[in-house]
Amino acid sequence: MDKLLFVIGASSDMGCAAIKEVGGQYRTVVAHYLHMNEKLQALKDELGGRLVLVQADLSVEEQVYALIHAVEEQGIPDHILHFPAPICNNQKFHKIKWDVFQKEMDISLKSFVLIGQALLPQMAKRGSGKVILMLSYVVSHIAPAYCSNYVVTKYAMLGLMRALATEYAGKGITVNGISPAWVNTKYIANQPDILIRQNEAASPTGQLLEVTDIVPSIRFLLSDGADCITGQNLTISCGTVSYTHLRAHETRSNLV
Repeated sequence: MDKLLFVIGASSDMGCAAIKEVGGQYRTVVAHYLHMNEKLQALKDELGGRLVLVQADLSVEEQVYALIHAVEEQGIPDHILHFPAPICNNQKFHKIKWDVFQKEMDISLKSFVLIGQALLPQMAKRGSGKVILMLSYVVSHIAPAYCSNYVVTKYAMLGLMRALATEYAGKGITVNGISPAWVNTKYIANQPDILIRQNEAASPTGQLLEVTDIVPSIRFLLSDGADCITGQNLTISCGTVSYTHLRAHETRSNLV
């Protein structure tokens, strides 16, 4: 119970769900957010002083350092969850300006590079810790078109996760990733309805994942039972890859 959880991107649907799932197990939960919302406020009402809210724009380096300082005031984190990503907007590659790539990399990748460089050595000195990075189904499946900035960032996060897992394996710290297929959250609010329907059809369940399908895996990777798991990217898709391949095989068979 005497542990500190640091959640980056806590105002996301996934961040709020994760805190609701595991927050009660910690002495303190430091929750980073950009915009306050009803879900995060409800968690504050529920957890009271155990939930420390810190606002920061992760695209601004000075604010990231201020966030790090706010966490250090509470202690050295035992566990870190990293969820932040700008809402996905589809656009053809040749029309995406570099500043779109840069902002996505700053919010998702650079933020954790700076946070990790500050906090991981302290966690290593203590000799324990767990880190989970939110990746994406795209790093273990065919990359979708019209969101190259998102795909590039997630592959960079995958590389960082694996590099850190190797570097800190002998220091008591596990670093893992979670890669869900499409999840029914505000993150996909700007996606065309036809793409949502296509992703529903690609799943054996006929529907998108919900955050409640993801958080049990987060709980497990933070548990003592996952002490020997590191450098792994856990895909959560209800078997979408296998199902899609099966459907394609059936289609080809019918054409023969």
